[in-house]
Amino acid sequence: MYLATREYKPNVWEAVLHHEEGMDLIPSNLDLSSMESHLVNAMSREKILDNILKDVKPNYDYVLIDCMPSLGMLTVNALTAADEVIIPVQAQYLPAKGMTQLMKSIDMVRTHTNEELKIGGILMTLVDSRTNLARDVIHAIRVNYGSRIRIFDTDIPVAVKAAEASKAGKSIFAYDGNSKPALAYEALTKEVIRDAERERRRDKASLSR
Repeated sequence: MYLATREYKPNVWEAVLHHEEGMDLIPSNLDLSSMESHLVNAMSREKILDNILKDVKPNYDYVLIDCMPSLGMLTVNALTAADEVIIPVQAQYLPAKGMTQLMKSIDMVRTHTNEELKIGGILMTLVDSRTNLARDVIHAIRVNYGSRIRIFDTDIPVAVKAAEASKAGKSIFAYDGNSKPALAYEALTKEVIRDAERERRRDKASLSR
């Protein structure tokens, strides 16, 4: 992540990499771990990423911001810059308990820096459907949040192929496009696009009234 100030706004296009699979990305590195301390004294620190991405958004249908599993200033920046948030929850006890704190953070961002932020849905990840724990956690999430928040039909399964793809430095689609996690991510993508198209049609219909 670049650090922008009132006097200097970096050219984000200098960091964009064009990938052969038909997508652009801005990779991170270990320097990101020290960014929290740099943001402490930054002006309008919650909106730095939002200001940078304003130059990028018009050129893409979707911009995905992958956050680390923490609720620090970097995550607040991501939520402030986002139109919608997908909440990944591991099908395990402790990550599911962290949902309460995350929802508080989302409410805080809505109140102070991004009142238009929507929750796109909850995504269950690292799901081992053979275990009672995974089934119990998924059931608990649906009972506690299902009436208020969309829970995606797609679950991302735990699979060795995903770890192997990361080690090989390839996407899961390039490594094994027919593997369970690849098929799950493909299904999730279709769900997200379908939801976005439905939302656009609803907004268009509301404007035409």
